[in-house]
Amino acid sequence: MEEEAVKEEGLKLSKLTQSVLEWAGEIVFAVVLISILFTFFFRIITVDGKSMEPTYYDGNRVLVTKLAGKAEAGDVVIVVHALQEPIIKRVIATEGQTVDFDPVLHEVTVDSVPIKGEEYGIENSITVVPDYPGQVMEFPQTVPKGSVFLLGDNRDNSKDSRFLEVGMVDQRNILGKVVFNVYPFSIFGPAA
Repeated sequence: MEEEAVKEEGLKLSKLTQSVLEWAGEIVFAVVLISILFTFFFRIITVDGKSMEPTYYDGNRVLVTKLAGKAEAGDVVIVVHALQEPIIKRVIATEGQTVDFDPVLHEVTVDSVPIKGEEYGIENSITVVPDYPGQVMEFPQTVPKGSVFLLGDNRDNSKDSRFLEVGMVDQRNILGKVVFNVYPFSIFGPAA
């Protein structure tokens, strides 16, 4: 009788151990899969600075991926190797397009067509070339092959493609497009 009870107890323990090991295996697999996805395909980036206000504020978190395709006008992207730290900016023009600034409308023009701020959820008539001699590009400029022209949504407080330090950005330096707003939860959801 005692032997049977010991065997039964051993079988129960063995089944419990097997179940725990199966769960542990599933958890390890999930962690490895998530690590691979977030290392090679997706990244969560924390916005640093005020250059994209009112679209993104300092401390917002966004999901970025290169899988969303080539950057196009209107996309918000994360760029590396333009300044010391990665930057978040909006693509205004792509290769072959000519960028200029209308001094009367205070808007950027792409191929002579004014791009109103309201198209990107910002104020109209706030886009000018800053008056920093020797630090900004001269316009009009045609975007070279494989490059994009970027502006921050906070046009008065953005170091972007207007500045020689950033200039036209090579598409290869785009870490990815912002595709999802992660934090704060009030903006949680697909990026507009």
